[in-house]
Amino acid sequence: MIRKICVVVTARASYCRIKTVLTEIRNHPALELQLVVAASALLGKYGCILDSIEKDGFCITAKISNLLDVDNYTAAAKTTGLGIIELASLFENIKPDVVVSIGDRFETMSTATTASFMNITLAHVQGGEVTGNIDEKVRHAVTYLSDIHFAATEKAQSRIIQHGKNPQSVFNTGCPSIDLALQVKNASEYCDSAASERKKPDVIEKYLVVMQHSVTTELQCTRKQIQETLNAVKILNIPTYWFYPNADPGSSEIIAGIREFGEKCNDHLIRFVKNFEPLHFLKLIQSSCCLIGNSSTGIREASFLGIPVVNIGSRQAGRERGSNVIDTDYDCGKIAEAVKNQLLHGPYPSENIYGSGHAGQKIASLLATIPLSTNRKTDYL
Repeated sequence: MIRKICVVVTARASYCRIKTVLTEIRNHPALELQLVVAASALLGKYGCILDSIEKDGFCITAKISNLLDVDNYTAAAKTTGLGIIELASLFENIKPDVVVSIGDRFETMSTATTASFMNITLAHVQGGEVTGNIDEKVRHAVTYLSDIHFAATEKAQSRIIQHGKNPQSVFNTGCPSIDLALQVKNASEYCDSAASERKKPDVIEKYLVVMQHSVTTELQCTRKQIQETLNAVKILNIPTYWFYPNADPGSSEIIAGIREFGEKCNDHLIRFVKNFEPLHFLKLIQSSCCLIGNSSTGIREASFLGIPVVNIGSRQAGRERGSNVIDTDYDCGKIAEAVKNQLLHGPYPSENIYGSGHAGQKIASLLATIPLSTNRKTDYL
């Protein structure tokens, strides 16, 4: 009997992380893919991924427009509630056998809560990790609600079991985004994106990439934090691709800081971008001389690709990282100095902390064969 696997994608980063899993599910003879796109993944402001999904040949089962485009804690809570309402009706209609939730963004609480209350088997990708931000609470909450767990590292797998989850339902598959990183190692063509607001750096010369999101537990500092990074990049005077932030509370402060900087500093070498297709994005990262900011891309994919990273602040605190990462505070002088040090030491050897690039195949195979259960019992150690 064919199993219906519903994957809910709520952000551009989630799609990049889960793309190979979607491909393997679609191609598996015992599985039927139900792809739901929701929340910030539908908004151009945060890098709408619908074009990428269409180019990749996936059929979208449903679109859920539940994101309140208001940048505060209240909007995040209401977005989660609206997601539960919409997903409940959808799941009742499409009747999935398994619902897959990805990562730790606040929108994933809607997916996990709805599947749990409707007694649908819930599978969680990338649980068991440790970070700062609200993501830490969300990740562990989704872990407790989930029935099947696809961890990205051995330590994450161990933590999930320590939470009282049945070891027979917890698998170290590696991170699916490493599957794409493995592909770009053999890709030679550089592809550009039209989603730009500034002059493109010359890709023949060295360039930086910046990915900085708000820290939801430090919103009062958001504008100062982004200003310090902008000043550091200006000091370095190296061509730079700078990605717009995700849809977390505080993102409007980052966007406002970026725009104010662009208006005041006409001579900068920064190109601000909203979205690249997944493979093109990782190729851009691979060809850069340093990745700056607080994105998990610097911790996961960059360690596999051996890209020098300057990780700023507390957002990734506690997450396993490779020798390619230097941690620093939100201080323009310290950031610039850390980047200069990385330019002297990189590139780094590839590290397989988050897998070797075969997570999608492993996850699809397990979804097709593992006994399905919604047993809510916790086996405390």
